[in-house]
Amino acid sequence: MEKPAVLITGGAKRIGSRIARKLGAAGWHVVIHYGRSRADAEALAAQLPSAECVSCDLADSAAAVAMVRALAVRLGDWRMLVNSAAVFRFDDGTAIDDGVHDEAMVVNARTPAMLTQAFLAHARAAGGRRVISLTDMKLANPNPDFFSYSMAKAALAMAVRMQAMAGGAAGNGGDRIYALAPGAMLPSHDQRPEEHETSGRMNLLSRLTDPDELADAALWLSEGWLASGETLFVDSGQHLLAQPRDVLYLARA
Repeated sequence: MEKPAVLITGGAKRIGSRIARKLGAAGWHVVIHYGRSRADAEALAAQLPSAECVSCDLADSAAAVAMVRALAVRLGDWRMLVNSAAVFRFDDGTAIDDGVHDEAMVVNARTPAMLTQAFLAHARAAGGRRVISLTDMKLANPNPDFFSYSMAKAALAMAVRMQAMAGGAAGNGGDRIYALAPGAMLPSHDQRPEEHETSGRMNLLSRLTDPDELADAALWLSEGWLASGETLFVDSGQHLLAQPRDVLYLARA
């Protein structure tokens, strides 16, 4: 295979699918990971110039690492991993839900960190390799809603910085590890479209941030223009505001 390859976790739907389309159009071979969205993944793969689908439950970190090792055996120029998949379930600062918390910490933090380690240990690439992990603008503009989700994303953001310092990304052939922090872009949780129209504009520019802007940022980061360990915010300035609750609830108020 002559095309550079990218694995996108959660690549079948929402933001992951936008990144898949952008990279596919730019000439990448896109490996679309899915958990339960097989039909969406296969439909998307059929629309891209070069793509395939893989399935794995990211709640099983060992299985996720095995997936990476299997791909590394046969992808000759595997240049990038995009950790896009996440769970987003509600709990808050007054009452952590044990099940929500445990799932979030594994799927949103531990597994992406282990995927990053496995990718850097086993992937072969013609040039420097890239890892992009999606975090959240909430890390710079925190509120107590979706408490376990936010805790896990904070852990992932710290993992990005630590793994960038860990040697492989610091000086091994130009490898780079990045965080990409989106703001409100798509309707989330149980949000109605009209609520998203309001909440999506709760940023400094009072505009809806197009998910394709995030995909453009991922393509730009694939070229390694920032130092390893950096976070790029794509949120129309939402992270610079003080918002006491998630914008989903601010829109309802």
